[in-house]
Amino acid sequence: MPFPAGWLLPDWPAPSNMRAVCTTRAGGVSHGPYESLNFGDHVGDVPDAVARNRATFAAAIGARPVFLQQVHGPHATKLDANTPNGTEADGCFTLDRSIACTIMVADCLPVLFAAADGKAVAAAHAGWRGLAGEGGRGVIESVCDSLRKRTGAQLQETLVWLGPCIGPDVFEVGDEVKAAFAAHDAGAASMFRPHAANKWLADLQGLARRRLQALGVTRIYGNDGSREWCTVSNPSRFFSHRRDRVSGRFAASIWIA
Repeated sequence: MPFPAGWLLPDWPAPSNMRAVCTTRAGGVSHGPYESLNFGDHVGDVPDAVARNRATFAAAIGARPVFLQQVHGPHATKLDANTPNGTEADGCFTLDRSIACTIMVADCLPVLFAAADGKAVAAAHAGWRGLAGEGGRGVIESVCDSLRKRTGAQLQETLVWLGPCIGPDVFEVGDEVKAAFAAHDAGAASMFRPHAANKWLADLQGLARRRLQALGVTRIYGNDGSREWCTVSNPSRFFSHRRDRVSGRFAASIWIA
């Protein structure tokens, strides 16, 4: 079935057997603050509406999306036909056909990975906590390690697409966030602009790019930090928890067709 108008299709030279898409608010049955294509089953929406939205999405992509229980952590898990929805992880990878690595977001950064040989795909939920991780190791490192060690993917050839997230002109954070990144990468301080007393404006996609590049990943596409990619600044298109507090979740998925 055709995708609703406005869904994002990554513009990248991924292998021909791979498919990827990022939804918007369009195409679902939810109402109120969840209008209309909300996938989050933990945000107060009617459960039947969420189930219908997820079924609509699965039919549209022709694959089985696995919806994780995301906890803003660094853990990545392998997906297969038996992996249930609600598996706790913030990153995932698979070598199986028709299993869609799927990340739900409403300000955090969805990151999609495509192995250059067409044999593996992966995805990560990169909010600042999961991205920073502990000791300089977060969800990006976990997913990349999984791709390299468990699928044989070469990171320097792996393609990455960054989806919509809260933009660098509105993502206000405290000193502790800046310190969490700068403690293990002094250059990360350049991704923060002074904003107010003890407050900074953080470039989330820029921080993710630094982490990827440090691992040897250079084929990075998608979100460049401009306003069109900002969830907060585009209320008719994207859900945003920071903007609305009560909000649905959209999703980015990648799968082997």
